[in-house]
Amino acid sequence: MQLNSLGFPRIGRRRELKFALEQYWRGELPQQELQDIAKALRHTHWQWQADAGVERLPVGDFAYYDQVLTLAATLNAIPARHRDGDKVDLDTLFRVARGRAPSGTPAPAAEMTKYFNTNYHYIVPELTEGQRFSIAWEQYFDEVEEVKALGYDPKPCLLGPVSFLYLSKAYGSEFDKLTLLPALLETYTELLGRFAGQGVSWVQIEEPVLALDLDAPWLDALKQSFDALSALKIKLLLTSYYGSIAHHAELIAGLPVAGLHLDLVSAPEQLSVFLSRLGASQVLSLGVVNGRNVWAADLDVIAERLLPVARDLGERLWLATSCSLLHSPVDLALETSLAPELKRQLAFARQKLIELRSLKTLLTNPDSDEARAVVKECISRRAQRERAANPAVQARLAGLTASDYERDSAFPERQQQQQARLKLPLLPTTTIGSFPQTPAIRALRNRFRKGELTALEYDNQLKQVCRDTIERQLKLGIDVLVHGEAERNDMVEYFGEQLCGVGFTKNGWVQSYGSRCVKPPLIYGDVSRPQPMTLDWARYAQSLTDKPVKGMLTGPVTILHWSFAREDISRDTICKQIALAIRDEVADLERAGIAIIQIDEPAFREGLPLRKQDWQAYLDWAVDSFKLSAACVKDDTQIHTHMCYSEFNDTIGAIAAMDADVITIETSRSAMELLNAFEEFDYPAEIGPGVYDIHSPNTPEVEAMVALMERAARRIAIRQLWVNPDCGLKTRTWDEVEPALRNMVAATRELRRRLG
Repeated sequence: MQLNSLGFPRIGRRRELKFALEQYWRGELPQQELQDIAKALRHTHWQWQADAGVERLPVGDFAYYDQVLTLAATLNAIPARHRDGDKVDLDTLFRVARGRAPSGTPAPAAEMTKYFNTNYHYIVPELTEGQRFSIAWEQYFDEVEEVKALGYDPKPCLLGPVSFLYLSKAYGSEFDKLTLLPALLETYTELLGRFAGQGVSWVQIEEPVLALDLDAPWLDALKQSFDALSALKIKLLLTSYYGSIAHHAELIAGLPVAGLHLDLVSAPEQLSVFLSRLGASQVLSLGVVNGRNVWAADLDVIAERLLPVARDLGERLWLATSCSLLHSPVDLALETSLAPELKRQLAFARQKLIELRSLKTLLTNPDSDEARAVVKECISRRAQRERAANPAVQARLAGLTASDYERDSAFPERQQQQQARLKLPLLPTTTIGSFPQTPAIRALRNRFRKGELTALEYDNQLKQVCRDTIERQLKLGIDVLVHGEAERNDMVEYFGEQLCGVGFTKNGWVQSYGSRCVKPPLIYGDVSRPQPMTLDWARYAQSLTDKPVKGMLTGPVTILHWSFAREDISRDTICKQIALAIRDEVADLERAGIAIIQIDEPAFREGLPLRKQDWQAYLDWAVDSFKLSAACVKDDTQIHTHMCYSEFNDTIGAIAAMDADVITIETSRSAMELLNAFEEFDYPAEIGPGVYDIHSPNTPEVEAMVALMERAARRIAIRQLWVNPDCGLKTRTWDEVEPALRNMVAATRELRRRLG
């Protein structure tokens, strides 16, 4: 029986990769030093996995920005605008991802979107009709040699050819991406051949599209792919995750693969489906420890379920996490200040590998002292979880009625009252919420946490930042202002730190994209709001100007999805508990005279199940949770929401049902393609399609933004449109933000002039 690692976090337990990347991008670190830091991290992570008992160490899970981008570079699928000659190098990857690198000519970055139903963002490969592929980037092969030099057996982890095509976009003209499959398979065959030549015995071929509903051409493509790749003298582990693949069981059972990995955390029911179809010599890798959450596994319960399987399969059973540990923090050992009763409930990436080792012990040596200790700890943890209930929160949720979810009037009547109160111009300009988190702000927060500043001193200095942010917006001529969120470390963590039933870590970082890391809160009990969370800052900012300043909140669906939520009650119950806490904050903001309240829901689509048959149940409670958080306000209070880096076409009806007065969305990287949803759907409210990409340091040109808004105006009535960036501005510098917003305001004035 083996332990199977599908992949490990690459950022480092102290975010070493993040800081090295940002130093390199600023020109403060030579490229060789960046590569040396990356190599040291890889070696550390491989050693941890080997120490836990993993026999085949994953290769290809490490990426300088994104693993899909790494594969695209390997396949030479790089857009022409990002090339600097024929060579693909490290700066090529950064030009694709960020729009610029220390070398080469800046160009618009490639599109970025969510990886299936996770909060991880991948860079979307751009493929042209007749695209040719070839091996152009040697990272995979170099890392295979690194593992071998350490004395271990490498297992390359590759996104499969069909999933690669599925996640890519047709660029330049519409065509069937599957026409590229034969050429792509030639290069995959070359890749696997080179691995075989390096002595690799197993390759993990990841086809997460199997969790989706696929039509016949895509299913045929999967069969064609594995028929082609199985001709090589190398063993293939077909790997999928994030959902059940049982609906494709007949196809999968016929594929010529040496092994199969199943995610039994998201879909435990599929085990019986595939046990009956498993070939006599096939390996079965079972993902039984959750790779996407931090709660310690009930190993005794898992072992009891797996014992018959272990007896039948013996060494053909591999124990694994449900998916790559990319979505997990690195090492719980750094959390020295967590309450002991909470810490014992947790397992980060390193600890999850140790859980797999303990599970193996339970299955192979259940009468040992180690096994008995594991069972005792599992029972104790469950008893402790049961003591976290809050009857008052449960009673409030049970007492809700249908009227608690609805505004007083329909949108047209609300719109008239809001226009009379706000008196905004045509095409009002605004931003999404956050402004630059400068080194000075971060240093200020750090000094406060170390006790070097009193709470009063800290607040007074942050008020100066807030005042400066308001004054900058006024000089720029923006119509609806924000206070800038200087006091917030993260849009979810900030609220998590102020809610009951929620804990937080100091080093529980998870990569969201590139060098961007987040530290999700830990929802361990029933959630409530003991006191106002944003009220003082909203009141102060509004006191500085006669222009409206938005109250800025994170919505319940996003707080749920971007937290590590407890697993002992349903997610919709947790979400509605959070919604009640946000509702209390909304009511306080309105009573304080805040006329516009934004409740961000960028993760709304992220929770969508992968199969359409399961969508409606999720959409019902997600929409209800948002409405519950906002429905307490009067008609003349304007409710905004924000969504980004998601496809909207297939959920536009549910988004409209949220009944927000204004929605701002990311559209610039896709050149307003995301607005296609509005061509056939008569969206009832107002909308702000993002006119420039905040994840690129490039300054957007006035005419480019004018062209984007003119394109938007062909789909949406001009009086419904707002003008805003794609997303919040916290990751940018003022030197980047002010020219961009100045151009955005100039573009808006030009549009108003053209419209008379």
